[in-house]
Amino acid sequence: MKRVHIFVSGRVQGVFFRAHTRDLAQRLGLGGFVRNLPDGRVEVVAEGPEEKLQELIAFCHHGPPLAQVTGVEVHWEEFTGEFHTFSVR
Repeated sequence: MKRVHIFVSGRVQGVFFRAHTRDLAQRLGLGGFVRNLPDGRVEVVAEGPEEKLQELIAFCHHGPPLAQVTGVEVHWEEFTGEFHTFSVR
């Protein structure tokens, strides 16, 4: 089990990025959250099996149809087990 902290830049707010991220993470069985940041980026924190987290990262590189992703920062962290669901904050 792993934990990933992702920051997505571009036109990623107001384009259903959070909802699509939540839906995918729930289908993948991941725990964590997604939220908008004041600087216009989207932040994602997720925990689960590494292969499922890789699928989530791949999604973040393009996002939903209306998004225009210009950058993705990925930081791997220690698994904490603090999340039981995946939510939008």
